[in-house]
Amino acid sequence: MRKLLTIASSVVLVLVVAVLVVRGQEDKSKRPSPPATAKCELAGGKSVTIDYSSPRKKGRAIFTDVVKYGEIWRTGANEATTFVTTSDVMVGGAHVPAGSYTIFTVPNKDKWKLVISKKTGEWGTDYPGEKEDLARVDMKVGTGTATENFTISFDKGAKGCTLKLAWDTTVASVEIATM
Repeated sequence: MRKLLTIASSVVLVLVVAVLVVRGQEDKSKRPSPPATAKCELAGGKSVTIDYSSPRKKGRAIFTDVVKYGEIWRTGANEATTFVTTSDVMVGGAHVPAGSYTIFTVPNKDKWKLVISKKTGEWGTDYPGEKEDLARVDMKVGTGTATENFTISFDKGAKGCTLKLAWDTTVASVEIATM
């Protein structure tokens, strides 16, 4: 009887581990908010890379139903959005040393704040608080063509790149310059 119980327990344990492994290997591209990457190539082979999940508008009123003005937003969906720079950069006038960070935003109708957090590995909305902020920088806000999928992109400039966040008809931007 004990042997049967041991075998049954072992089988259950193996099944649980197998399920966890399969779930960890899920195809993230099939999510409702699939993963996306934006990369800025800087001089000397240096770069800034942002990995995020791209939610869809799906007929929703973005800045009343999904993203609330004046509240911290994970700036994407699913896992928290990562910001990795291979060299020191200036983001909107704030010094950001080479390294890995998490970014959040505080959107408002006429002005956004980009929050660069030193803490990494959060899931989605788990903002670690201001004590973990490396920097908070102002972003310019304007309107653009209607964008169904939340998009992070870079426009190359003479001294770096312009980081752009676009969703619905809103576009927020901030300059990133090499040091």
